[in-house]
Amino acid sequence: MMKLFISGFFTPWIAYAIIILLHVILPGKWIKGYVKNDKTGETLSYRLNGIFVLAVSILLWAALGLLNWVPFDWLYQVRWSSLTGALVLGLIFSFAMVLRRPSAGKPFPVEFWLGRLKNPQFKNGRIDAKMWLYLTGAVMLQLNVLSFTAHHIMTHEDVNPGFIAGAAMLTWFLWEYLYFEKVHLYTYDFIAERVGFKLGFGCLAFYPYFYAVSLWTTADLPNPRLPLWATVCFCVLYLFGWSLARGANMQKYYFKTRGDKKFLGIKPETISDGKHSLLVNGFWGLSRHVNYLGEILEGCGIALAAGYPAIWCVWLYPLYYIGLLFTRQMDDDKICKAKYGELWDRYTKKVKYRIIPFIY
Repeated sequence: MMKLFISGFFTPWIAYAIIILLHVILPGKWIKGYVKNDKTGETLSYRLNGIFVLAVSILLWAALGLLNWVPFDWLYQVRWSSLTGALVLGLIFSFAMVLRRPSAGKPFPVEFWLGRLKNPQFKNGRIDAKMWLYLTGAVMLQLNVLSFTAHHIMTHEDVNPGFIAGAAMLTWFLWEYLYFEKVHLYTYDFIAERVGFKLGFGCLAFYPYFYAVSLWTTADLPNPRLPLWATVCFCVLYLFGWSLARGANMQKYYFKTRGDKKFLGIKPETISDGKHSLLVNGFWGLSRHVNYLGEILEGCGIALAAGYPAIWCVWLYPLYYIGLLFTRQMDDDKICKAKYGELWDRYTKKVKYRIIPFIY
């Protein structure tokens, strides 16, 4: 039992080491971002190859299973010890990132939580801390999803289609996230956040395990035999949420990188103070953060798909999103008010709703 625990404990350590190795050696494309270096004023560049790292990692997982070196459902078998190992590693990383940098003058608990450095890069920019964290979390989450799904299939003759649908939704979420990797260089995370416990621990320990909570909870449960139409409806809900989130992010990306270029036939309409311009139509005319609504709906679709809505644990993912994104919206509004001033007041009169059109 102790040997199994130790093996599971160090599984994420080994996986993360392999992921960073793949990130370094696999071909990547250099992309100019949106954020500027605080010292030089130059726009930061990022070397992106997330989709290749994800694909090779899956192939390695499949090869280990086919060769009978590591069971396909290993990450499910050792899920608790693996989580423990990730928690410890996340803490070590967070302390290392914060303590090796000088204080910015804020209380240590605040700096530990939020971080001291905004955009740390290493090896002449070849490794960006934020991109590596999101990539590592995404790949580990995908491996957990595959392992949990393998366990469900291996232990149930009557496979739950909703469970497979939920796994497919999470897989789609990860693949399209890394496919559109460069788009996320224009999101709140890269513009406003620093690298501390919140981001470091979040990506290494929280993201790859918590996001799969509905699969974790239901992998050993039998097929609830939901009608097919219900599972289809949950998939449609997920896709609707994905359309809002991805559509909003892509429209903003097109606007920031290509100016007046149309996105999905939508010509950008803006308000301006001569220095800054803000989108007020399309997805960004529905609400100020309609992408947040989309992400919450995605979480609901995944939670419902498993077919056990009475189990409260399956709702942790969408409930977390509600807590995170509604709070982030408030913080973002404060940042935008400070940055844009009177223009932001005009914008909020034009786009009245914060997240949910016609409601909030």
